[in-house]
Amino acid sequence: MTDTPPPERPQETSLLDRFNPGWAALIVSLVALILAATPFVPGSLTQQVRSALLSNPEMLREATLRLQQQESLAIQDAARAAIAQNLPALGQDARDPAMGPVDAAVTVVQFFDYRCPYCKQIADPYMELVAANPDVRFVFKEWPILDRDEPLSEYAARAALAAWQQGRYPQVHQALMAAQTIDQASVDAILVANGVDLAPARTVISDDETSQHLSDVMTLARNIGLSGTPTFIVNGELINAGSVSDLQAAIDAAQATGPASPET
Repeated sequence: MTDTPPPERPQETSLLDRFNPGWAALIVSLVALILAATPFVPGSLTQQVRSALLSNPEMLREATLRLQQQESLAIQDAARAAIAQNLPALGQDARDPAMGPVDAAVTVVQFFDYRCPYCKQIADPYMELVAANPDVRFVFKEWPILDRDEPLSEYAARAALAAWQQGRYPQVHQALMAAQTIDQASVDAILVANGVDLAPARTVISDDETSQHLSDVMTLARNIGLSGTPTFIVNGELINAGSVSDLQAAIDAAQATGPASPET
């Protein structure tokens, strides 16, 4: 299995990427202003704190790092709680394309968009990860969020779900990820090239059940608090994966600890 270094991430980011350490500089500046404005009273606690900070400015950096860690843990805890409340919808929706044993001890869920640059970059090594872990359940959440003027990502997602119903999902999924551009003509060509019967596929692409499925995925992502693609969840844990190696490590850890179970 090869591992691909992550490219520059798109604007859409996962939940754990929300924290922006840039505000750390602001904290340091504010502390400096407070120290400058605080009256100097010999022998006071303020003097002791002031002297300690001026003598050991690295204390400010340590405090900032501690705040960053606390913020990250808070985000993780919030995500974990939201995911726990939505576990059945995450891994047990029969409408979702999936690979691997239904009763697997470890389930990996990926939310993605076929026009997401990082999703495309990681697609091949991710499928190698799937092949290398035959005892793991991999669930593919079609989450088209990059559409602006035309529903191109959505059309690709609908086409992939139509391919799933005809047993041609893996081939179509990878072809869509490899496509340089996504439009209706290119997606239809991918379906035909990978053995999908286009007439029944068009019915699935346009029907209300497919619309409801995609709407449910969108609602699920919002309920969990996701903000971008790709997002990976391994046994109820949101994984801020920078590479396939990170995902493999998360799978190994989940296998060691056992399956997650929905809250009752």
